[in-house]
Amino acid sequence: MTRQSQANRSRRRIGVAIKTGAVAGTAVAAVAASLPLAAHHSFAAEFDSTKEIRATGAVIEVEWLNPHAWIHLNVTELCERPAAPRGSDDVEEEEWACRAPDPDEGSAWGFEMGSPNGLMRQGWSRNSLKPGDGATISGTRARDGSTNSNARNVTMADGTRLFAGSSENSGR
Repeated sequence: MTRQSQANRSRRRIGVAIKTGAVAGTAVAAVAASLPLAAHHSFAAEFDSTKEIRATGAVIEVEWLNPHAWIHLNVTELCERPAAPRGSDDVEEEEWACRAPDPDEGSAWGFEMGSPNGLMRQGWSRNSLKPGDGATISGTRARDGSTNSNARNVTMADGTRLFAGSSENSGR
């Protein structure tokens, strides 16, 4: 074998190694990009479906983020009750216990909603709620007792009621 043919063979091997490395690098990048999707939480891991909440106040901010939009509300009235057992149509629901937020929990609450795309299919727009607008949000308390909740529906000051795209599968 001549030196020229050995050099050509080496170049081909280097070319194959570069292509193989590029394909492997692309595969690793694709797997790494999909990891945040696998880390998405379930409803039951974060929220307690046995604790219903209804909060009334003024909108502080609406965040149109993926995977969930958020409404931040300056709560003036907070109502809570145990949720009726699933599939129990004949059980009478308990009365709401309403109060002003405790000073130690604060009045700024966050309500997780569905994805912005899903909310738009439900009739929402980026202008549905603006800072200062009054709203009442019904949903489910966070398991950790924080001031975060999962919103089921939002009733605006004019009486318009929109589904909040809750990830809870309650059938209510």
